[in-house]
Amino acid sequence: MRIVSGTHKGKKITAPKKLPVRPTTDFAKEALFNILNNNYHFSALKVIDLFSGTGNITYEFASRGAREIIAVDAHFECVKFINRITEELDMPVRTVKSDVFKYLTATGETADIIFADPPYNFDLEALSSIVETTFSRNLLNENGTLIIEHSKKMDLSSLEHFTVARKYGNSVFSFFE
Repeated sequence: MRIVSGTHKGKKITAPKKLPVRPTTDFAKEALFNILNNNYHFSALKVIDLFSGTGNITYEFASRGAREIIAVDAHFECVKFINRITEELDMPVRTVKSDVFKYLTATGETADIIFADPPYNFDLEALSSIVETTFSRNLLNENGTLIIEHSKKMDLSSLEHFTVARKYGNSVFSFFE
């Protein structure tokens, strides 16, 4: 994987093969950040990256100047890897080793953008739970956005707060406001 833009543009990061992840493709990531770039000033953003895996999305937000990023993942090796990379690159990232559903239920943190990239085999009920908990607990700041990356086989347009979906290859980004 590589960082597409910002202070670390072009930086290649090689994750250990043993991590149980499916990183967002550079094509989809670049498209997502083009959308975000038109709607946000990154230097003002606080971001929560759920199911952060290799940290691919976390690094992109940090490279573009997000002021604070919380990377949440249940897998110890993923959290350890993100800690190592963000320390090497001096990025403003705090990691949390936690089940995402427990984190969402317990956290007092709010953010401008919450990005979730759960496993593609999650069913509609699990994805709906992410949306419901985010909004019922008021985890987004004013004008904040929840973005869920999922398979093109899944349609989240029926969920409350859904605004738009953008498809890139096999990936879809569904936006909730």
